[in-house]
Amino acid sequence: MTTPMSLTASLSPAERAAYGRNARKRASRSCHGWFEPGQERFDPVEVVEHQSATRVPELVPLRYGRMLESPFRFYRGAAAIMAADFGQLPNTGLTVQLCGDAHPLNFRLLASPERHLVFDINDFDETLAGPFEWDVKRLAAGFAIAARANGFSVAEQNRAVRECVRAYRTRMRRFAGLRVLDVWYAQDDADRLRDLLDSSVSKRARRRAAEAAARARTRTHLRAFAELTRVTAEGRRITPDPPLVTPLRDLLADPSEDGREKELRTVLEGYARTLSSEHRHLLRRYRLVDMARKVVGVGSVGTRCWILLLLGRDDDDPLLLQAKEAQESVLAAHTGGGRYDNQGRRVVSGQRLLQTTSDIFLGWTHVAGLDGRGRDFYVRQLQDWKGIARPDTMDPGLLRLFGHLCGASLARAHARSGDPVALAAYLGGGDRFDRALAEFAQTYADQNERDFEALGSAARSGRIRVGDPRP
Repeated sequence: MTTPMSLTASLSPAERAAYGRNARKRASRSCHGWFEPGQERFDPVEVVEHQSATRVPELVPLRYGRMLESPFRFYRGAAAIMAADFGQLPNTGLTVQLCGDAHPLNFRLLASPERHLVFDINDFDETLAGPFEWDVKRLAAGFAIAARANGFSVAEQNRAVRECVRAYRTRMRRFAGLRVLDVWYAQDDADRLRDLLDSSVSKRARRRAAEAAARARTRTHLRAFAELTRVTAEGRRITPDPPLVTPLRDLLADPSEDGREKELRTVLEGYARTLSSEHRHLLRRYRLVDMARKVVGVGSVGTRCWILLLLGRDDDDPLLLQAKEAQESVLAAHTGGGRYDNQGRRVVSGQRLLQTTSDIFLGWTHVAGLDGRGRDFYVRQLQDWKGIARPDTMDPGLLRLFGHLCGASLARAHARSGDPVALAAYLGGGDRFDRALAEFAQTYADQNERDFEALGSAARSGRIRVGDPRP
């Protein structure tokens, strides 16, 4: 699949717009509203089981338990299922760097290296180049599913979805008229978001947004440090909370884990070589004192994820890093390209391309595992000013507002890697694309519920073993 900018960079704006409009011949805007799985559709449980085969066996039941809490939680872990569905649909061929898992909970408040609070995408495990509409469709369906979880009427569900897609479309049209560097430097900082809220929503929504920003500023690495560590006779160490947080010293009681510490130190050493020279210098000011296995998210449960506790000047000068296993993107089998020699590098490259500002400690590495299998990892700071929204608890007005912010943010991310002129021309000035995606979101929300029930049936029959989602 060829990136649009490689095809259109040498063309005039008019020619680039024509290229975008011509994509309607491959996939009309209205066709995106269609989704009708045939009788030969794959088994969704088999897709999930296939992913589980490469994960930590004792954590797989926890993943299933979390996915079976609700259709919305299931959707968070079902990116591979949706990718397989996308692979059967017509696509525009207008390629961008996809987030790959653009559900609503992957948009949140983050800290920039300049210590500003910004709204951006936060999860890039599945990032890969692909048709732009795949991200927009996953986001749109996510809002329909969240709205159903809240008990909203169909009309309220559709309004949330259409507001999200409208924000994507209209912002992309604004980007089409900007200079290249203006697109590249665009970001959604918290101050700009407050200005937007002041002119468009109720006092209650503005108050809740301000409260969310204030809470995000308290979720610093120092707060994570206080929550995740304790003082012991050996000094500051990670606090056990199994199976969610299991220090390496406890895992080493299992003979099968012998050599794990050496492996993890290799992760840190290899990762450091992927940082810029000044950030390697900064990392050398810290010493590694403890490590623990951590369970994260829903779809990621069972992948190997480690917390690394490093200390600088003293026990009150911490750096908490998260080293997370990176496997092949769920999109890879359906895009026909984008092969990487290191999946951690794929994640990091995609994140740097999509985000306006990324963690200064973001890097990757490869480790030859004790079981004879090589594994790729990416590394970043653990929790640094992260404000996490709860769309499945919002009222209709707040969910529409959140949809607007997510759709606009996704447009900014796509405009950095794709051709905003071609994308804007394809989308057009009317609401045909918005209406089509509202229809798709409803149909796919129905499918998501059927797939959720299929996983529940597999649990009841004993095909899969389910653990307590909140041990």
